[in-house]
Amino acid sequence: MFRRISNPLFLVSFLLFIGCNESEKKEKQQVNRPNVIIIVTDDQGYGDLGYHGNPIIKTPNLDTFASSAFELTNFHVGTTCAPTRAGIMTGRNANRNNAWHTIAGCSILEENEQTIAEVFAQNDYATAMFGKWHLGDNYPFRPHDRGFQNAVYNGGGGVGQTPDYWDNDYFDDTYFRNGVPEKFEGYCTDIWFNEAKKFIQKREDERPFFMYLATNAAHWPFNVPEEYAKKYTSAELTEDQKRFYGMISNIDDNFGELVALLRTEKLFEDTIIIFTTDNGTALGIHYPKDGSQTLGFNGNLRGVKGSHYDGGHKVPFFISWPNGNIKKQSSSDALTAHVDLLPTLAELTSIDFKPKKVLDGSSMAGILEGASPTDRMLVVDTQRNQWPEKGKNPCVMDGPWRLVNGEELYNTSSDIGQKNDVALQYPERVSKMKEFYDSWWSSVEPEIRYSEIPLGNENANEVLLTIHDMHTQDNLPWNQFQIRKAEAKPKGYYSVSVEKTGRYRFHLRRYPQESQMVNSQFVQAIESTPYRDGAPEGKGVKVTGAVIKLNDKTLNVDNLNTTSNVIIEGDFEKGSATLESHFVLEDGSYFPAYYTLVEYMSNE
Repeated sequence: MFRRISNPLFLVSFLLFIGCNESEKKEKQQVNRPNVIIIVTDDQGYGDLGYHGNPIIKTPNLDTFASSAFELTNFHVGTTCAPTRAGIMTGRNANRNNAWHTIAGCSILEENEQTIAEVFAQNDYATAMFGKWHLGDNYPFRPHDRGFQNAVYNGGGGVGQTPDYWDNDYFDDTYFRNGVPEKFEGYCTDIWFNEAKKFIQKREDERPFFMYLATNAAHWPFNVPEEYAKKYTSAELTEDQKRFYGMISNIDDNFGELVALLRTEKLFEDTIIIFTTDNGTALGIHYPKDGSQTLGFNGNLRGVKGSHYDGGHKVPFFISWPNGNIKKQSSSDALTAHVDLLPTLAELTSIDFKPKKVLDGSSMAGILEGASPTDRMLVVDTQRNQWPEKGKNPCVMDGPWRLVNGEELYNTSSDIGQKNDVALQYPERVSKMKEFYDSWWSSVEPEIRYSEIPLGNENANEVLLTIHDMHTQDNLPWNQFQIRKAEAKPKGYYSVSVEKTGRYRFHLRRYPQESQMVNSQFVQAIESTPYRDGAPEGKGVKVTGAVIKLNDKTLNVDNLNTTSNVIIEGDFEKGSATLESHFVLEDGSYFPAYYTLVEYMSNE
């Protein structure tokens, strides 16, 4: 039985005491929550570290970090850029969420996917991302639309790609801060890390932070500060490899400075730091076509970036949290993957995470704390086409076992280079792994769909469609070198959603708006240097007509006598649509508008 409290002063004091205790408890919980930093480099493979036995590469800071951290030695990602990033963001395989490719409208993370940044932001973390996004360049797909409160990033899948700011080349470029172009001074990797350090130093409150730092290095073009390429002057590498290795050494120096800052700010002990990469090596090893000496190192793995053998998707993974329960100076060969990061980090930070969709990943917190792994299977594949196909380049993984193409079986614990197919010796294992793949694919297939770019949305009235996101099977100009050459003429369409019925204006361009160039303009080539690629000349096109087609409605402009860009207006109904945008040249041939800016005008 409860006694009635008759003294009002006592009641007020009691409630204040309870409130203070709850407030102090909340503050204590908040202080004890770790910061999280995920660092993902681009095209750096398992063997592109001194720690993994590469006798050439210089990565002393990463090697030191690796020696004191916990390593997952059987960690896997997608075989190319966007699929890995989609898996990190969602805990789900890229075939489920329209990021199974790197271009052609199939690298835009579906709007209704729940991201790791949203999960942390909703749990009172300050969130930030710096570097390469590669999951959509228009609203609502940009990083600051997906839970990152602070974002500085390049366009497309890398610096100098088609959606990126015109003529970016890794040095003194213009990047996007929460969608707004901003000019920077310096080398791209230095900028990403400098922005990360500024974010850490200038935080306005004591909330823990979640940071995603994704470099575009060491992706092509292999542009690097001279002093880093010169580190490998005497190495037995191709000239491009020397620059590639130099880009990784630059990452290493920046990583060392970031760790030093965390120590200075007394944050290192209470920060979960993850270092990993997005796929196998792009150039860490070189196999000459003439069969001469192989140059470089690949950790004895079979395959490189894009391969569904281990060299394409087994990557470095190191995690550190000195004040947490993660083991130090230890490792595990448990089968783990990029899709595990969201549930794992939610558990480690005590976030009550309830996924809205089925996950392919699961928490590996127990493994990091020393528990024995449970049996599991995972699938990685290389699609790189307009629609995922069952049986296209699959690899089913079960501990050390790999079932490749549904018929080749390898045990990587005794055959790391996947040279000995033992499928005939283990028919039951092959059958079991095939059954898993069939079941997994049955769960994926109903979710496959295209992302639709909204037109006329009040949050983004002007929408820039670049040919990078055109759905097509044709050769696609995904970088600005190809845009300059004007040789690619793919036919295809954009998947869009007309948000409002009304009048729309379309600006058709051969060059992007910020270039301030018109369709017919010739542009001088940019000379290369020993450490930086130049750019080919830009060829103008002379147009006599232009066409916009939205579903079954076509707008034409004929008999043009202009060298400038083309504007077409028309009225369209609300709803999902396919949009085509192209020019007609003097000889009557088709030429796609490489850039199409869409404005909503009115509903009158």
